[in-house]
Amino acid sequence: MAHPKKRSSSSRRDKRRTHIKLAMPALVVCPVTGVVHMPHRAFWHEDKMYYKGRVVMSRETSN
Repeated sequence: MAHPKKRSSSSRRDKRRTHIKLAMPALVVCPVTGVVHMPHRAFWHEDKMYYKGRVVMSRETSN
């Protein structure tokens, strides 16, 4: 069985993996707000930050 004689460095491994990219990022629809956003990311909607369908933070608006 073939095994590498020396360990490949992490920078060499990462340089090889940089060319593997998706054509389009995955998007999901929030069941609460209906906003299209990236999965596993918090997003702003109407001055509120949502994560996993819950309000995490509110933005104070000053007029």
